[in-house]
Amino acid sequence: VPPQDAGQHDRPAIVNDFSIVVATVNGSGSQTANNTLIRAIFKMGIPVSGKNLFPSNIQGLPTWYTIRVSKDGYTARREGTEILVAFNPKTAEEDLAALPPGGVCIHPDDMKFAQPRADVAFYPLPVKELVKASGVEPKLRDYIANMAYVGALAELLGIDFGQIRAAISRHFKGKPKPVESNYALVTAAAEWVRANHTKRDPFGVAPLDKTDGMILIDGNTAGALGALVGGVTVLAWYPITPSTSLADALTEYAPLLRGDEESGAATYAIVQAEDELASIGMVIGAAWNGARAFTATSGPGISLMQEFFGLAYFAEVPVVVFNVQRGGPSTGMPTRTQQSDLISCAYASHGDTKHVLLFPEDPYECFTLGAQAFDLADRLQTPVFVLLDLDIGMNDRLCHPFDWDDSRRYDRGKVMTAGMLDAGKNFGRYLDVDGDGIPWRTIPGTHPTKGAFFSRGTTRNAYAKYSEAGTDYIYNMERLRHKLETAKKLVPAPVIKPASQATRFGAIYYGSTSPAMAEASALLEAKGVHVDTLRVRGFPFADEVIDFIDQHEVVFVVEQNESGQLRMLLLTEGEIDPKKLIRVLHYDGTPITARFISGRIADALSEHKVTPLRKQVAS
Repeated sequence: VPPQDAGQHDRPAIVNDFSIVVATVNGSGSQTANNTLIRAIFKMGIPVSGKNLFPSNIQGLPTWYTIRVSKDGYTARREGTEILVAFNPKTAEEDLAALPPGGVCIHPDDMKFAQPRADVAFYPLPVKELVKASGVEPKLRDYIANMAYVGALAELLGIDFGQIRAAISRHFKGKPKPVESNYALVTAAAEWVRANHTKRDPFGVAPLDKTDGMILIDGNTAGALGALVGGVTVLAWYPITPSTSLADALTEYAPLLRGDEESGAATYAIVQAEDELASIGMVIGAAWNGARAFTATSGPGISLMQEFFGLAYFAEVPVVVFNVQRGGPSTGMPTRTQQSDLISCAYASHGDTKHVLLFPEDPYECFTLGAQAFDLADRLQTPVFVLLDLDIGMNDRLCHPFDWDDSRRYDRGKVMTAGMLDAGKNFGRYLDVDGDGIPWRTIPGTHPTKGAFFSRGTTRNAYAKYSEAGTDYIYNMERLRHKLETAKKLVPAPVIKPASQATRFGAIYYGSTSPAMAEASALLEAKGVHVDTLRVRGFPFADEVIDFIDQHEVVFVVEQNESGQLRMLLLTEGEIDPKKLIRVLHYDGTPITARFISGRIADALSEHKVTPLRKQVAS
């Protein structure tokens, strides 16, 4: 045993329960290698998740990709990693220092560490020699070099080589030349490790059956598929990280799901506009004409679109906005995740506005809520925002397969037909005849002489005629407020999970926080701290959300922004005592962790001298 690895070889095996961090240079092709690893492990039936931390430049700066392997099915980011792939000389020293004692470091053999550690198992690889021997043309060598660490990890951890090859083939769509060249380097690296290294660490994988019936997909792709099955025919967008891949996915799948079955002709329009303002203007115009239309953007785009959101709200045009949130304000952290746009979306535009928000927790809900958003927009005749974030949108996640009932019919809401108009139906574009705040509308071209109206962003009466009368303005504003009360019953209901014992503590969270919250609940229960949880899935808040707060003495509001925006919404909409809602805020741009949540909740209970119910009864 080499002296720097003393004591490593006799440690008990650690199987399917560790994390790997791959440190490379942005633009070096490492994503292909990382996707190969995560998909191969997934296909072995082992729960796995990947988180990409990459810079906002095109190429050259450091990037880290973390793979978590968890036999217990936990998929949230975990603080700390046991295995380091050090393929970036500029960060290698810092990355090595972050490894815990007993960790593993795989690195090119020409990389020298200024401060090598005696408590880490090192596996150097002759990467340059392996790449040169592969025969790959010089211009591709830097990209294929990352496959060397795939081979080393597969050999050291016991990853199925058949699944490695299948993952490579899937990535390159079965093209023989790239598949063979990449896999050849994988096997060459594995054979070199086998011949030149003795395994001196306890980490490994073994097949399970815990991913049976699951899929691995990112939220942006899922959202695009949801929009397509939800009936979208128009997308107008402008590129912005991290939402661009949602538009890209819709562009890829629309010909398959939205083309004419006989001719193959497009029955949809996808427009890359000149800017965000143009894109939302096109979407409003298309929706006003009866199309199901949406845009995909992020925080800066939301800022630019504010006045158009007010127009859609006040003119009551059913548009959908997918907002893949990132760190702000301004340009902020464009390649980091945050839940930073709740306030700017909930009350988008000047004046008294309020909008419908949906909060998917994973790709499955990006699909289902993405489809539902179009029904809600039509039913309510109002903008609907689907709030993802970079963590959900751009990282592959385990989720249940998407299902869709082909017999399902779209809910177009209150659309008056030519027959209804000919029958003498009283048509007032902004007239509430059903008591739910939602008026009837007509689609342009419905009737040659009846049902026409003038859409405007200025005040009008119930029959869409221009009016500056205070009574008409008050009628419209109160009707709009009533319509948002109706929305409470239509948005997805919250998900409540009681603790295993009666408790006075609650926690409210939403979106991508879900995996970390589930794991944090288990950590807290192990410490005797029992917390009921509620996951918000829609806004305006259903009555169950406020009832949940009323039923608990202390409620922790867990979110990923600096100002506590969900807490602000709860205080404003529920008229709640601020002392009752305790902030748990994570906003450094990395996905929130279970350890962070459980630690903050435990600290807050200690600080407020709140005794868990079990301990209180025992004393």
